[in-house]
Amino acid sequence: MAEPKAGLMTRFLKATEIDSRMLGMIAALALIWIGFHIASGGVFLTPRNLWNLSVQTSSIAVMSTGMVLVIVTRHIDLSVGSVLGFVGMIMGVMQAELLTQWLGYNSGFTWWLTLAIGLLLGAAIGALHGYVIAYLGVPAFIVTLGGLLAWRGAAWWVTSGRTVAPMDDNFRLLGGGTAGSIGATWTWIIAAVICLFIVIAIVNGRRQRTRFNFPLRPLWAEAVLLLLGCGLALGAAAVANAYYWPKRVAERYAEAHGLLIPDDGLAISHGFAIPVL
Repeated sequence: MAEPKAGLMTRFLKATEIDSRMLGMIAALALIWIGFHIASGGVFLTPRNLWNLSVQTSSIAVMSTGMVLVIVTRHIDLSVGSVLGFVGMIMGVMQAELLTQWLGYNSGFTWWLTLAIGLLLGAAIGALHGYVIAYLGVPAFIVTLGGLLAWRGAAWWVTSGRTVAPMDDNFRLLGGGTAGSIGATWTWIIAAVICLFIVIAIVNGRRQRTRFNFPLRPLWAEAVLLLLGCGLALGAAAVANAYYWPKRVAERYAEAHGLLIPDDGLAISHGFAIPVL
């Protein structure tokens, strides 16, 4: 007896090798976004809000990438937020109060020295936690729970709750905003480069499959994946470029750089934010 023919969606997922679980999560995320958009009166899915969300969640995305490795090894890290706060406080004090005494304000060395110190400090704390867990046999839950409390207290101890200022202009670029974005032209260039990398990855993947006699995707499936990837990159670029600088900020920028302001106003796109990149 012949096996029943698979449905259209099943054949599509099999040909493109798209994980159905990932597709389900994307669909759930889309429903959540639509729900928020309706509940907010049409504000959520706007270029301004999506751009701000991308900046605000960039640090969380970086931490989540590292947390995947922790979860895969069947452990947990409760201290990641406190470590972020402590390292951030150290970096703020270093670039606003300590390094400026030696290098001066807005030095080209301040921002990358601050980043290097933050990365080394974060790596040292992670190595300490890892040593206690791996070599001393203390459960990760206990170690990171203690780290949550200790590093949270240390973050407050560094500044005792006072404001750390002023921020170095080069360092402020990492926070996004009008100064921390790359503009429309470079945004489109980066989107085009991403599309080029997708093409190279698909072509190289097909060559490797042929070399080792692995099953090949149909050409139409490769084309669908290419269109999806490039469409996502170009769509993100279009959304970022649709968010413009505030009118007064754009006018001040034009006056400072001797630009003519059109009668209908000056429109300057934010483009991708530097922290997102």
